[in-house]
Amino acid sequence: MKVYADNAATTMMSRTAKEAMMPYFDVVYGNPSSLYSFGQEAKTALEEAREKVAKAINADHKEIYFTSGGSEADNQAILSAAVIGARKGKKHIISTKFEHHAVLHTLNKLEKQGYEVTLLDVHENGVVTAAEVAAAIREDTCLVTVMFANNEIGTIQPIAEIGAVCREKGVLFHTDAVQAVAHVPVDVKAMNIDMLSLSGHKFHGPKGVGALYVKKSIALSNLIEGGAQERGKRAGTENVPAIVGMAAALEESVLHMEENMAKITEMREQLIEGLSKIPHSKLNGDRDMRVPGTVNFCFEGIEGESLLLLLDDAGIAASSGSACTSGSLDPSHVLLSIGLPHEVAHGSLRLSVCEYNTPEEMAHIVENVPKVVEYLRSMSPIWEDLQKGVKEYVIQ
Repeated sequence: MKVYADNAATTMMSRTAKEAMMPYFDVVYGNPSSLYSFGQEAKTALEEAREKVAKAINADHKEIYFTSGGSEADNQAILSAAVIGARKGKKHIISTKFEHHAVLHTLNKLEKQGYEVTLLDVHENGVVTAAEVAAAIREDTCLVTVMFANNEIGTIQPIAEIGAVCREKGVLFHTDAVQAVAHVPVDVKAMNIDMLSLSGHKFHGPKGVGALYVKKSIALSNLIEGGAQERGKRAGTENVPAIVGMAAALEESVLHMEENMAKITEMREQLIEGLSKIPHSKLNGDRDMRVPGTVNFCFEGIEGESLLLLLDDAGIAASSGSACTSGSLDPSHVLLSIGLPHEVAHGSLRLSVCEYNTPEEMAHIVENVPKVVEYLRSMSPIWEDLQKGVKEYVIQ
């Protein structure tokens, strides 16, 4: 049996998305900026897709800008807020220590330009609180950016409460919702969100396309110059097939969200119940405050890369963290941020499932992970020292 359990990295494109895209490769292939009918037909499809994306998050279609993905959307949102803040003499930004690197690296860039960044600590359960955000806001704070759901451990943040705090304080609020949109309900109005990033390939759309929601009153700065596309805020001919596919996938996911959440949560619990029986294992992040499909475990005494390779031999595709950093030998910054020591954080496993997975596949995972962990521990000098009492267990 082959099991794909790395949907937080990318998802299989749905039939709905593929079928929606096909006409825009060879029938309606005009440039949407062109005035003749070929172009205007493409323009109509573009705007219909914008309406679908807006509806999915309860936004206005004029507040949606198409991008190449979540990373570009994160960059444009944060850099735009920084420019707005600087004009008012406000150059302080608040975020968290376990954000995606698209956020953290952008904040590092701004620090070199004279901005001050406060990265909030994350609790052991993988959650920050609205009270902690409120306490960190200063007179010169121009932006709070907190991810909706963590990409490695899956924990959901109290976005509505954080948004309410920011609205009360008059501070812009951005959320990287790449792991949340289409998986849990998202309402930018009810949640007081000023800017939001999403990415098509996280919910069965194509890769290389995403969107940025920006509240109408916010002046967006350009990352890419050279044309009047996206109301002058994102130059370059729009990728109409990908945008149409993303919108179709999002519309379908939102339509079936309730039933998908129930099915996926049941499989997630099957994984948690099974893997929790492995001695000296730990579920990372809050048991309940998480997206339906993501599970992250640490197993003491083993090394994550070896675990992934042996699971691959068993037909199981998983990861040890974010796909964007999986080539790094350093332990996950997310796991370190919730207080895990280096030696334990190295032995992590992320499993992320979707509605296309089955309970039979979960049983295959639960059967094989303990075998692989036991095998790796049998060869580990660290595990031998732990068993002999030379070292103390971190995970009891």
